[in-house]
Amino acid sequence: MLLDLGAGWCHWCHVMDEQTYENAAVIGLIESKFVAIRADQDARPDLSARYQDYGWPATIVFDENGRELAKRAGYIPPERMISMLQAFVDDPTPGPSIAAQAPLQASTVTVLPAALRGRLLTHYLEHYDAAHASWGGPLKFLDWDGVEWALVGAGNGDAQYEKMARDTLLAQRALLDPVWGGVYQYSAEGDWKAPHFEKIMMMQAQNLRVYSLAYAQTKDPLYLAAASSIARYLRDFLTSPQGEFYASQDADLVPGQHSAAYFASDDAARRKQGIPRVDKSVYARENGWAIRALAAFAAATGDEAPLDAARKAAEAILRSRAIAGGGFRHGEKDEAGPYLGDTLAMGQAFLALHEATGDRSWLKRASDCARFISEHFTPAGAGEAGFIAAAAERTGASSVRDRDENISVARFANLLYRYTGDAKFMMMRDQAMRFLLIPAVADRFQPAGVLLADFESARAPLHVTVVGGRKDAAAKALFREALRSPGAYRRIEWWDPAEGPAPNPDTRYPASARPALYSCTANRCGPPVREAQKVRGALDGLTQAEAEALPWKVR
Repeated sequence: MLLDLGAGWCHWCHVMDEQTYENAAVIGLIESKFVAIRADQDARPDLSARYQDYGWPATIVFDENGRELAKRAGYIPPERMISMLQAFVDDPTPGPSIAAQAPLQASTVTVLPAALRGRLLTHYLEHYDAAHASWGGPLKFLDWDGVEWALVGAGNGDAQYEKMARDTLLAQRALLDPVWGGVYQYSAEGDWKAPHFEKIMMMQAQNLRVYSLAYAQTKDPLYLAAASSIARYLRDFLTSPQGEFYASQDADLVPGQHSAAYFASDDAARRKQGIPRVDKSVYARENGWAIRALAAFAAATGDEAPLDAARKAAEAILRSRAIAGGGFRHGEKDEAGPYLGDTLAMGQAFLALHEATGDRSWLKRASDCARFISEHFTPAGAGEAGFIAAAAERTGASSVRDRDENISVARFANLLYRYTGDAKFMMMRDQAMRFLLIPAVADRFQPAGVLLADFESARAPLHVTVVGGRKDAAAKALFREALRSPGAYRRIEWWDPAEGPAPNPDTRYPASARPALYSCTANRCGPPVREAQKVRGALDGLTQAEAEALPWKVR
């Protein structure tokens, strides 16, 4: 069996279609000796999670029993394809690309041991590219976990981390489409001058969210401009008539032909030639990413339009993709779902909407998502850690646990625990952390996501509560200013005494005729604030005081 796993937006997938799979000798060999299978990795998150290290296109050869014989990354010319396939016809035994993986033993701890934390911090710093910014080697893109971790350090007064965040955010602007907005996937050749022009939702959403966080922290207009560019592209190109978001836009105007000249043109010249294909698939996961990013953009700017778009998309996905028990299917039909990524992304989106609006109905939906994840994506084996990528693989010996998804589960469940006080979510956080803190998992490039999950798990977030009526203009102004404060790890609530007890009544507030904002960190609380213009200064003073008391310094 031959699996071609690619993506509709992928330039090299188009090249392989045109040059390799149209070759007569390749066609003859496949038709006579193989069962050929093609899958879109966007439509099959289970296969994407299993083979994502091979990039797209990924080519996997199996024997008749489903045993992997070979895994190949990227474009394969016709001659090499013929040679590889014929070799497995002659000798159907696993090749050198198939290596047995030792089973992972779950960590016995849920917080980073000092030695492992030090190793991850060293790895993070040493793999930063000081010459070109960002982390890694030949592919340049916005490493969102890396930048978010740098923003944490910058917020705690570390000049080195501030420079890494700023240089990376400024360099990444080279991948913004100056005409239509949005961000290209990455640049090749080790710098920012060789973009690959596909625009996929993951990159749009993560760039939008991180630039929004950076703008909230620094008020740099360049970051606002970058975030605005991406939000405009989502609105103009990737929004359906129903308000959901489409999956991606192709890199090529003509499949297989590089489009540098096209994307160097202005709007009129582009439209005269045509517009690259938009994949109008509507996936719950991609919509969750976009909703969360738009909520962060709205919070940082105070702009209601992106928040309205986020709410509209959330309501549309609830109508079209929700399944019983709080979960979500990926697309119209899930051949091997449900998948963790969809319910996880929608849960994060609902929690972001709760923060941005104070509406408790979104918090309930986020909690329902978390419970669905716990019920359907916890491995069946005793002593197993983490959460699996696809529910269908729950009892399988080779079930996949995606590192990035488990980072997101840990952070989502931890913040949900802080909002609700429900110990079930703390247990979910720890289940994910016992997987992430396996040294072989934690040590993988890039460690920033694990550092973020550990940082948040080990301490309470900044807790801000506005006490006042929903229709009170002064309460609205206080809440809006709280949302514009810096930091991703925070618990922002709006308590209207007329609505009854707060979801997590761990702190009591006095009800009064005049609205007030109350704020606490892990070890101290500030005085009530009643004037919106004083909110930022009060919260900055509170968090700076806590930074001096952190048990470890970001170095």
